[in-house]
Amino acid sequence: MAKGTVRYWAAAKAAAGVAEEPYDAATLADALTEARERHPGELVRVLLRCSFLIDGDPVGTREHETVRLAEGGTVEVLPPFAGG
Repeated sequence: MAKGTVRYWAAAKAAAGVAEEPYDAATLADALTEARERHPGELVRVLLRCSFLIDGDPVGTREHETVRLAEGGTVEVLPPFAGG
């Protein structure tokens, strides 16, 4: 297991009620499971629409179970943005 930080942006931040929190997880799937358990309700719905960056790199369409997390890493949770 790796320890790091999950950062929530925009609607994800509002749904979680925090800007960031620690993770203790081996994969992105594990970290998101932790987040859903901590913040049941709106965050669970928001996460379905989010994209993710792991240490600045986009996850894209990779299965979350295959995305390994590094010790001291950062998961950015990015809901869809609008505007221009």
